[in-house]
Amino acid sequence: MSNFVVSARKYRPVRFDEVVGQQHVSQTLKNALQTDHLAHAFLFCGPRGVGKTTCARILAKVLNCENLSEDHEACNACSSCTAFNENASFNITELDAASNNSVEHIRALIEQVRFQPQQGKYKVFIIDEVHMLSQQAFNAFLKTLEEPPPYAIFILATTEKHKIIPTILSRCQIFDFRRIQVADMVKHLQSICEQEGIEASKDALHIISQKADGALRDSLSIFDRIVSFSGKKISYEDVIENLNVLDYDYFFKIVDALLEEDIAKVMLTFDDISRKGFEPDIFINGLAEHIRNLLVCKDEQTLALLEVSDSLIERYQSQATLTPSSLLLTALNICNECDVNYKLARNKRLHVEMAIIKMTHINRVVELARSPQQGIEKKTLDQTKSVVKPQPTTVSTPERREKPPSIVQEEKKELNSPKQALNNEPTKNNTTPSIKPVVEVSNSIASDSKHVIQKIPSFAELENTIDADTQEEASNTVFTSHDLQDAWMAYATTVTSPSVKSVLKSTELVLEDQKVVATVGTKMAKGMLQQERELMPYLRSQLKIARLAIEIRIDPSKSPIIDKPKPKKLMTVKEKYDQMCQINPLIQEMRKRFDLKIDSD
Repeated sequence: MSNFVVSARKYRPVRFDEVVGQQHVSQTLKNALQTDHLAHAFLFCGPRGVGKTTCARILAKVLNCENLSEDHEACNACSSCTAFNENASFNITELDAASNNSVEHIRALIEQVRFQPQQGKYKVFIIDEVHMLSQQAFNAFLKTLEEPPPYAIFILATTEKHKIIPTILSRCQIFDFRRIQVADMVKHLQSICEQEGIEASKDALHIISQKADGALRDSLSIFDRIVSFSGKKISYEDVIENLNVLDYDYFFKIVDALLEEDIAKVMLTFDDISRKGFEPDIFINGLAEHIRNLLVCKDEQTLALLEVSDSLIERYQSQATLTPSSLLLTALNICNECDVNYKLARNKRLHVEMAIIKMTHINRVVELARSPQQGIEKKTLDQTKSVVKPQPTTVSTPERREKPPSIVQEEKKELNSPKQALNNEPTKNNTTPSIKPVVEVSNSIASDSKHVIQKIPSFAELENTIDADTQEEASNTVFTSHDLQDAWMAYATTVTSPSVKSVLKSTELVLEDQKVVATVGTKMAKGMLQQERELMPYLRSQLKIARLAIEIRIDPSKSPIIDKPKPKKLMTVKEKYDQMCQINPLIQEMRKRFDLKIDSD
């Protein structure tokens, strides 16, 4: 069996200068070593694969190195460094808190702290995944962590800082590790390719770095997998095939089709993607990322946010100059809504297809929105067709323009009369009653007789007119309390429920200013009347009052009272005896003469 070592272990940094993307941590530790301001407890926290344990081991090796360099790096030649590289150092203890998280393990660790180092200055204890310790283990570790011996240094590492209790955090010097940038990972992978003699394209390394999601260890694991797949030559095609990544060419084609408003091309491209086994959500998320990159390319200041290769940047810039920002922003919003509602959709593919079809019509919608005059004419024309029957108009001629002022003034009065339009009064030139719309001509198009915008009366005007007509109708209609009582009883005969019919017949009716005041005796009776939805329409139709109102009042005196016999009160034996003695006093003498006792209840 071969002695193959994975790249994550083979190329693990052994010096602070070799740590990728964590210069703020390495420089701080080197400065602390230089000024002899080293803390006794450190907490390294951050996402996975960013160098927490690596920095802890480098610091542990530097602390016991016998021949430090001028920049405070380990020499890797002394006995202490050699023992550390061979995993034979007694001064460095590593504890995996994920599997050693009980109080007994922490007590054993505290017992080791009591012994001084046999070689070197410090004993270093590295506890990985410290957030996995139990509450009791944390409490047992507190005193030792706060006041350790001068030769003991603790380095804690965790990916979930929020799970550590505050008493531990307050005793440690905390270092937050960052995610590794794509550019730093690409540079590191290129150096590994040079050492291994591997030829790799920069686009392929960019895809590997993006897939790692900020973790350098993940990128090295992916790199080993790609090398096993493609050998000594890594191409962009091999990477996207092995990692199941969509080719960016598809997204460039989609955006080109959106600019051309070619629905067939968009649908066929999406079908080609689906045939290759990609899920629709992967496509919609990739398209959103592509649109985001195009928006980033719109400004030179935000171009640094684009995490792609140099050759791909030029292609993004060329497409970004052709694509308007309105299309990109609207398409990005559609992609976001599609992604949010994707899990709720029954037909996932149709859900994504509807989203990309909407994107193809963005340019047309924007053009309509930018031409308000055309939109107003179209909207007014549609409203006129559905609501108003306009009178036939003739083509404007010089004779029509030269009308006398009196005729123009008269026509203007007729057009601005909403009462005539609402009452459908016939005009002189039209025998058919119709609503005549109000005509308004804007100042900008007054000279052009073709652009005449017709305005329909507003809802407020219509409602006011209807209210006036209703009030006029109510004032002309007269009915008496006798008519109201007859209509009320006629409705009671149509009700099938005996209880409701009884309530209707027992209700007292009073007429107050075209309003019916109904008085009942209980809340239950009021609720029954309120549930009769057909009562008021029936009364309005019978009395011919369109806006007849009703008010239901409760008067307990109107409630029918039934005199029921009071139930007899239950009496005790003593009470019965007293009542009998009041009726016949001789009973008491008889009880004393014969020495009788009253039974207990």
